[in-house]
Amino acid sequence: EVQLVESGGGLVQAGGSLRLSCAASGFTFDDHAIGWFRQAPGKEREGVSCLSSGGGRTVYAESVKGRFTMSRDNAKNTVYLQMNSLKPEDTAAYYCAADFVRYLYSGKECVPDFASWGQGTQVTVSS
Repeated sequence: EVQLVESGGGLVQAGGSLRLSCAASGFTFDDHAIGWFRQAPGKEREGVSCLSSGGGRTVYAESVKGRFTMSRDNAKNTVYLQMNSLKPEDTAAYYCAADFVRYLYSGKECVPDFASWGQGTQVTVSS
C-alpha cells in the first residue's frame, strides 16, 4: 500500500523559510514520480514542484522558481521541499503525491492528477 506522510508545515512570517518532508512507503521510490502540490482556500489544487521517475529531472511552477527546492533522500525514502523567501500567497495546504513511471520535462506537467496522495500539511505565511 502506498503511503505518503507530510510534515513540517507551520506558521512563518513573510521572508522566512520552512522545510516540508514527505515520508514514502509501500512502493519502489525510484519507479515513481513524486510531486508537491498546494491548495489555498477557494482555489484549485496546483503543482509546486515535481520530481520525475528515476530522479532525473525536477520541475517547478513559475511562481516558486528560485525560492523553493525539491530534493530527495533515497536511503530514507523521503522527499523534501525547502521553501525560502516565503510570501503570504504561498499560504496553502501542501500535499505530497506519487505516480508510477511518470516523466516530467517542464513545470507545466506538474499537475495534480497523481495517483496517490498524502494527507497534507498546512503552511501559513503572515505578512
